[in-house]
Amino acid sequence: MFKKSIILIILFIILLGLILVYIDKSELGYVGKDNLNNELTDEELKEKIGQMIMTGFRGTEILEGSDAYNMIKDVKVGGVVLFDYDVFSNSFPRNIVDYDQTKKLISDIQSYSSIPLFVAVDAEGGKVNRLKEEYGFTAVLSAEEMGRDKTLKTTDKESLKLALELKELGFNMNLAPVVDLNINPSNPIIGALGRSFSQDKEETAKQAEVFIENHLKNGIVCVAKHFPGQGSAEEDTHLGLADITESYKEEEFFPYYYLNEKGLLKAVMAAHTINRNIDNDYPAALSSVFLEDILRNQIGFGGVIISDDMQMSAITNNYNLDEAVIKAVNAGIDIILISNNTSYGYDKDIAHKVRDIIFNAVRDNRIKEDRVIESYNRILDLKREFRIILFKTSYFC
Repeated sequence: MFKKSIILIILFIILLGLILVYIDKSELGYVGKDNLNNELTDEELKEKIGQMIMTGFRGTEILEGSDAYNMIKDVKVGGVVLFDYDVFSNSFPRNIVDYDQTKKLISDIQSYSSIPLFVAVDAEGGKVNRLKEEYGFTAVLSAEEMGRDKTLKTTDKESLKLALELKELGFNMNLAPVVDLNINPSNPIIGALGRSFSQDKEETAKQAEVFIENHLKNGIVCVAKHFPGQGSAEEDTHLGLADITESYKEEEFFPYYYLNEKGLLKAVMAAHTINRNIDNDYPAALSSVFLEDILRNQIGFGGVIISDDMQMSAITNNYNLDEAVIKAVNAGIDIILISNNTSYGYDKDIAHKVRDIIFNAVRDNRIKEDRVIESYNRILDLKREFRIILFKTSYFC
C-alpha cells in the first residue's frame, strides 16, 4: 500500500510538471512542432521577430516615451545591451554611470517588458569592461592575466566576483568569455587587448569552463565568442572584414566542442570573419556553412546563436542593412545584435527597422516563417532555463 502511494505521488508530480510546462509555453506563445504549418498572424509574427532583436539605446534612465521605452513596448525586443560610452557623440555616459543608477535602470527596463529581457553587457575584464572601477564597480583582470595562472584559481576568483556583481545589478547576460586562441598576439582587437586566455586550445577551454560555470551558478548567461575563432586575424572587424583564410587553424574549433560537451555552451556569438577555405562567399555570421553545418550539426550546439554587432564596418562596408539582416537570419542567427553605438550615428528607430526587414522578408517568402519560429523557441527556452534566478515577474509563474 505504501509503495502504491509513493508511485501515485510521483506520477502526480510528473503530471503537474507537464501541465505547468504546457501552460508556461502556451502563455508565452511558444510554437510547437505540430503547429509549424499554421501561418502566424501579422501581430504574432512581429512579436516573435521582436524577441530576435537585441539593441542599444541612449539614456541613463528609461521614461515613458523614451527611445528605450518605445522599442520595448512597440517592437517587444528580446534584449538590450548597455554601454558606458557613446561612440558617435564621443561622450560619457551613455547608459552606465555608477552602481545604483545602473541597478535602477535595469530594474526599470524590465518593468516595461511583458517577456523579461536579456540585459547584456560586455564585461570580460581588463580593457573590455563597461563596468569600470572608476565608476565604482569591481576591478576584474583581463582574460590574458587570468590565463597566466594554470591552476585556474585566478580565473575562478575573478569570474566569481564579476558574476556576483552582474547578478546584484540585474544583468542576466554577459557577452563573454572570449574563447579565441591567442594565435596572433598583435591582433588589434584580441591579442593586443589581452582578451584571450591562451594560445593553447585546451588551456583556453578549461579557463573558459571555470569562467562560465561561475556565471551560470549565479544565473548569468555567458555568450562565448567569436565563433569560429578570431584570434589569428590581422584586421579589426570594427573597421572592415577580417580574412582568416590563410591564418585560421582547425584547433580554434576546440573550445566550442569542449564547452558544448560539458553542457556549458548556452549562447555563441558569430564573428564577422571570412575563411574562404570553408565558405568562399560569406563571413561566419552570414554563413549557413559555419552556423548550421559546423556549429549546429558538427559540434552539436543547440542553443542561441547571436551575431556580432551588425553595424560593424565588416558588415556595413559590404552589405546594406536589409541584405545583412536577411542573410544572417537565413544562415541561422537567432538574435540580431545591433549596438546602435557606432561612428555612423544613432538611430532611435533601428529596432523597428530590423523588425520590419525580417517581417517583410517572411511575408515575401525570402525568410521562411519556420526559421523565425525556431529562433523564437530557442530564445524562450534559454530564458525559461534561467527563470528561477533571473525573473521576478509573475509572467513566468
